[in-house]
Amino acid sequence: MYVCICHAITDKQIRHAAQAGVRDLWQLQRELGVASSCGSCKEQAVTILNETHAKQAPAQPTISRPHAA
Repeated sequence: MYVCICHAITDKQIRHAAQAGVRDLWQLQRELGVASSCGSCKEQAVTILNETHAKQAPAQPTISRPHAA
């Protein structure tokens, strides 16, 4: 799906950039040009970026209790 019509940037391109280490909107703008013209895609681009990072976050370790002997 196109997110940034001005620069023909898709959600897949934003996800790929996030997986490659892009952490915030400023980096995304430098890498892809997202939200650097009209800006109407900014919120959607940030949402996709944040969702991608949330999925990449390592799972919290579970605390297991010792088995009773």
